Amino acid sequence: MLRLASSAEPLPTRREWLRAGAIGLGGLTLPQLLADRARASTSAKPAKAKSVIIFGLLGGPPQHDTWDPKPDAPAEVRGPFGTTQSRTVGLRVGELMPETAKLTHKIAVLRAVVTNDNAHSSSGYQMLTGIPHQPLNVESAAPKPPNNQPSLGAMVRYLRPAAGQLPSAVTLPEHIWNDGNFPWPGQDAGLLGRRNDPWLIHCDPSDAKFKIDALAPPGEVPPARLAGRRGLLNGMNRLSAAEADVFDASTRKAFELVSSGAARAAFDLDREPDRLRDRYGRSRFAQSCLLARRLVEAGVSLVQVNWTRIAKRENQGGWDTHAKHNESVKSFLMPMMDRAFSALVTDLDARGLLDETLVVWFGEFGRTPKFNGNGGRDHWGHVFSLALAGGGIRGGVVYGASDKHAAYPADGRVEPRDLIATVLDRLGYAPDAELRDTEGRPFPASRGSVIKAIVTG
Repeated sequence: MLRLASSAEPLPTRREWLRAGAIGLGGLTLPQLLADRARASTSAKPAKAKSVIIFGLLGGPPQHDTWDPKPDAPAEVRGPFGTTQSRTVGLRVGELMPETAKLTHKIAVLRAVVTNDNAHSSSGYQMLTGIPHQPLNVESAAPKPPNNQPSLGAMVRYLRPAAGQLPSAVTLPEHIWNDGNFPWPGQDAGLLGRRNDPWLIHCDPSDAKFKIDALAPPGEVPPARLAGRRGLLNGMNRLSAAEADVFDASTRKAFELVSSGAARAAFDLDREPDRLRDRYGRSRFAQSCLLARRLVEAGVSLVQVNWTRIAKRENQGGWDTHAKHNESVKSFLMPMMDRAFSALVTDLDARGLLDETLVVWFGEFGRTPKFNGNGGRDHWGHVFSLALAGGGIRGGVVYGASDKHAAYPADGRVEPRDLIATVLDRLGYAPDAELRDTEGRPFPASRGSVIKAIVTG
């Protein structure tokens, strides 16, 4: 099943008809979700990427077992796993990512990313927004001021209004949360206002019963009645002129979605051959990556795919490997990651989409250099690795280096604001593109610098 998680804010009394109209469409507040503004930002340069897919390994993927192995370090640092030679001369990666190793000629690796924050939610906030959380190291942080900067997805939605039936930024297959369902800050539009929230689509594309009922008109509403409701809504006259403009555009989009099959087709994974679905893997995360590819084909500018926990697995089936780290990464984490990531990059390339789609291998921090008493690695934001592919990125590049234990940066330090500046640059926007909050006050999208060593042109 698929459902859209609306983040629409409460509406003033004189907009109650708008709310009623949305409810009349089967429970989805689509007019609120689709209230995209009609202003766009001037591009800094021709875009190298049309779309971005955030391959989000939330929980803290280990640098030692992925992009920055330390084979000469003591056993309590390097761990039990070896390395494998990648497609790039001189670049060895962890032995548990053999398929990804074949693709490094298309990938740029960052080995000295730093947040200096060891809490999931506050370090994650910095990764998603480019702004350090105030204060650092706060677990289960709430999404509220002063930590209400917009996510990268919200920035993209603000800068690039949707051109088709789908919004310009989508998050799959669920929001990011700490134990107790505490959502991380930095996942929504924050200062930009709720109309710029990325669509949050709760779904499980791996489910045999996966449907897109949420985008279809309810069965009890025949086409004639749907058209009648549209006429009723068009006759509303209690809105101001400005509100009416937003309402008309949003309602039109809502009716287009529920009455047309074009948007629904983007979610129809049954159109994909079984062998390709098997190539990605049949997990919820992997099938969400395949769905992300379909969404960028349908015109979505940014899709963020969040890793989801797996029942009956160590460490709740996630990357937060405080115990039995080696068992977790070997038995399921790394194989699932390696399979899905390599499939996504290869699939995009085969379809001629990789050159215009930027893929970001992403986590909120890394793991500690040494194992703890439970055979796990704990949170570590002092240095970790990320990777990028496609969309104006130079392949076969390693930028930055960590020290001999992958504990601290030695060269080429990168902060989250630089990553966001680089993504915006690849999309054709100045990294410091002007955004305006709900009060009209300007602020820059990023205060970072483009990572020149990894970009083309």
